Amino acid sequence: MELVVDSGVRKMEGEAMTRNETLICAPIMADTVDQMLNLMQKAKISGADLVEVRLDSLKSFNPQSDIDTIIKQSPLPTLFTYRPTWEGGQYAGDEVSRLDALRVAMELGADYIDVELKAIDEFNTALHGNKSAKCKVIVSSHNYDNTPSSEELGNLVARIQASGADIVKFATTALDIMDVARVFQITVHSQVPIIAMVMGEKGLMSRILCPKFGGYLTFGTLEVGKVSAPGQPTIKDLLNIYNFRQLGPDTRIFGIIGKPVSHSKSPLLYNEAFRSVGFNGVYMPLLVDDVANFFRTYSSLDFAGFSCTIPHKEAIVDCCDEVDPTAKLIGAVNCVVRRPDGKLFGCNTDYVGAISAIEEALQGSQPSMSGSPLAGKLFVVIGAGGAGKALAYGAKEKGARVVIANRTYERARELADVVGGQALSLDELSNFHPENDMILANTTSIGMQPKVDDTPIFKEALRYYSLVFDAVYTPKITRLLREAHESGVKIVTGVEMFIGQAYEQYERFTGLPAPKELFKKIMAGY
Repeated sequence: MELVVDSGVRKMEGEAMTRNETLICAPIMADTVDQMLNLMQKAKISGADLVEVRLDSLKSFNPQSDIDTIIKQSPLPTLFTYRPTWEGGQYAGDEVSRLDALRVAMELGADYIDVELKAIDEFNTALHGNKSAKCKVIVSSHNYDNTPSSEELGNLVARIQASGADIVKFATTALDIMDVARVFQITVHSQVPIIAMVMGEKGLMSRILCPKFGGYLTFGTLEVGKVSAPGQPTIKDLLNIYNFRQLGPDTRIFGIIGKPVSHSKSPLLYNEAFRSVGFNGVYMPLLVDDVANFFRTYSSLDFAGFSCTIPHKEAIVDCCDEVDPTAKLIGAVNCVVRRPDGKLFGCNTDYVGAISAIEEALQGSQPSMSGSPLAGKLFVVIGAGGAGKALAYGAKEKGARVVIANRTYERARELADVVGGQALSLDELSNFHPENDMILANTTSIGMQPKVDDTPIFKEALRYYSLVFDAVYTPKITRLLREAHESGVKIVTGVEMFIGQAYEQYERFTGLPAPKELFKKIMAGY
């Protein structure tokens, strides 16, 4: 299935970006009404438009008095939900009492109530036609197992509409990021107000892009991890990272494709840069299993550009219609741009970012020296994947003698043969020191969060190196870099490579000069 929802994408340089109409709803879950009211104040301060009062989270509950208190004291419009255990909530009591509480909320002035599709007929019967004109009824369905087919989703929406819903709501579970495309198709073609979410990390895109595809609201939490459904972002991230208020039908979509990908600081960097120049784009983490299927599914011009990270840099080469000659030589792509004709162009900016940062560190106070300080150096690359290929190629181009160390010797040998270098297994690395003043570059994920105690080489071996570089930047100072510094060795962090490779990507994505000082300022605070 292809997602095709082109909408005349454009830049918004110099234009005021208007606020969209999609609402941000803060789920409120607490033991007591007083705690809920406190959280509601925080939601207002955070920038939420309304609050979802999760009655099923209350430890004790008197429907008439508690609902009246909440409605009268809430600083924001209210959506009341009383979710039963059979629909993923906490309420385990009888249905008559549960539905009666929602009826009370409607009568006392709630702005919205959420009634499950499985219970709506019983609820409508109990109302006897006395529906409040003010209160909108959201009829909802939640699937915690998967995301059904487009046909099944269409039928589901039709059943919800037929129940008399003012607003249709359904939430499914993402087993693959491709599942989100089916939900976007339903949302963008809906003739009634619709809330459509795909739960889980692979469904994050569905929550951020609601304004682009016409969703009525999205849910944003007050704190990281305190969610009412899997995969909810915080209100702070929606507003401050993803520029949620400015997203709309014309917004171009960018992202970082990887697995894992939640650690990436790229959304922070690109979205701030987009906002600084009024560029109508949004950049998101995209947890992708199969890159070829991803590009087939999200084939519209709206999906305009992608950064690529572990483990997809090599596989993406075959997905591109055209590959930059250097990237082709390296055999890895870390940047993909969709051209106006829909063709995918791939290039590699890794080697420029990393090699430039290493050269600058080696030159130190003597930046005017002729030639590269890497010339003639023994340059040891850990890893034979996409980033390893990029650095091996870059070092060779600068005149270094390249050594590849990898967990599997065969892959190290393959890359070493390509660049005319030597191969080692990773187990041999700590005992490899044919000379002093070598350069070490880790391009693997060893030492990346959460496995921050891992390192690819014994500390004792680091004294044979004059500089150690680590492509990992979460954490900024890995165990490898910390031990190198303790050994008196110059270090270059993955942040420097990250910033360096982002310059060209930003320019390819936007057609605008990279805001280099802004990039440095953003990452200086990290």
